[in-house]
Amino acid sequence: MEHTLPLLDKAFVGNLIPQKFPFVMVDALFSFSENQVTAGLTVSDDNIFEHETVFQESGLIEHMAQSVALFTGYQFYLKQEPAPTGYIGSIKTITITKLPKKGDTIKTTVNVLHEFMGVTLVDIVSEVNDQEIARGQMKTVLAS
Repeated sequence: MEHTLPLLDKAFVGNLIPQKFPFVMVDALFSFSENQVTAGLTVSDDNIFEHETVFQESGLIEHMAQSVALFTGYQFYLKQEPAPTGYIGSIKTITITKLPKKGDTIKTTVNVLHEFMGVTLVDIVSEVNDQEIARGQMKTVLAS
């Protein structure tokens, strides 16, 4: 079955990453290229990081990390290979200027700076309604 972008099928997008419900923090793949991915998440009542209509900081950071995982997962999907499990290796910086609310769609763009031997260094920017709400830099590491 061929898929074209954007991918808005939550179940399909969820299968591209190792996390499973209720810990899936991406539900859309808006764009993909060799060094960039834009992922999305619409904050809903059933999200474990939503509290009193506000998406919590820990959920936003997890969404950012899973956006990186989606980049890797979609790469492996295109090669028709199972995606490996990865981990956050380090977070250099994260700045959160605003927390999303229930019903908001977060769009997160991941720019790959370096990828070497299973370690990926990325810059990440998250937006709601074209307004930046968070940015950061992290390293992810593939499990061996």
